[in-house]
Amino acid sequence: MGKRFKVACVQLNSGQSVKKNLDQTLKYLTRAVKLDANLILTPEITNIVSLNQKHLLKETYPEKNDPFLKKIKEFAKNNSVWVVLGSIIVKDKNESLFNRSYLISNKGVIISKYDKIHMFDAIISSKEFYKESSIFTAGKKVKIGQTPWGKVGLSICYDMRFPELYRSQVAVGAKIISIPSAFTVTTGKAHWHTLLKARAIESGCYVFAPAQCGQNTPKRKTYGHSLIVSPYGKILKEKMSGTGIITCKINMDEVDNIRKNMPSYQSKLLKRTIS
Repeated sequence: MGKRFKVACVQLNSGQSVKKNLDQTLKYLTRAVKLDANLILTPEITNIVSLNQKHLLKETYPEKNDPFLKKIKEFAKNNSVWVVLGSIIVKDKNESLFNRSYLISNKGVIISKYDKIHMFDAIISSKEFYKESSIFTAGKKVKIGQTPWGKVGLSICYDMRFPELYRSQVAVGAKIISIPSAFTVTTGKAHWHTLLKARAIESGCYVFAPAQCGQNTPKRKTYGHSLIVSPYGKILKEKMSGTGIITCKINMDEVDNIRKNMPSYQSKLLKRTIS
C-alpha cells in the first residue's frame, strides 16, 4: 500500500437548495483534483442544511435514487479520485431521515457508509438550540473503510465528543479519522480545535475535518475552520473562514512512528468500570 498521498478538505457554505449545493461541491471537487489531491473530503450535510423535517423529506431521496450521491460517485470515477462525502441527508422507504457519510473509491464505488450515531441535542443559548434526535434516526454501527493508504474511521461532527468511538475504530486498524462537521460558532470557538487535536493525539491518527462555514440559512451559522491534524496533534492546515480548500501531503509512516514512540493506545490499562 502507498504511504504518501495528498489530501484535500473542502470548506462549504451549503444552504437549503440541493442544486446550488451540488454545483458548489462539484466546483471545489474539481479545484481539488487540479491541485493533485488523491483523497477529497466534504463537510457534514453537504447536500442540504435544514432542520425542518418536512423540507428535508421533500428535498431528499432514498440512497439508491439520490442524484447528489450519483453525481459524486460519477465524479470520483471520472477523475480517479477517492472522496469522503462528509454527509448527506437521505431517507428510507419509511420516510426516516439519516445523516450519512460515504467513503467512495476512485472507481466510483461506495466502500463504506456510516450513519451518524450521536445526535446533537443541545441548548447553545436562549435563541439557539438543536434537537437532531427529533428529525434523524441515529446510526447503530461503527464503520471504517479501506483505502490505498490505510483504514479510515468514519464519523460525523458531534461524534467527536465521544472518544470511545475512535478507540473502537483504532482497535480494528483505523489510521485516519474523518470528522466532517457543521459546528456552531459558539461551540466552535470554545471546543473545536481542542476536541480535534485530542482525538488525533489519543488515537495516533491523522484527523481530517472539513467544515461548513458562514450563514447557511437565516437561522443557521457555522464555524468553518476546516482542519488537517497530525497524529501528534499538530495542526497541519486550517481554513479559517470562507469557502475553499486546504491541502496537505500526508506520510502514513508518521502514524506508525507516533504510535511506536508514544504508545498510549497500546498502554491503556483501565478496561472495566471501577466499582
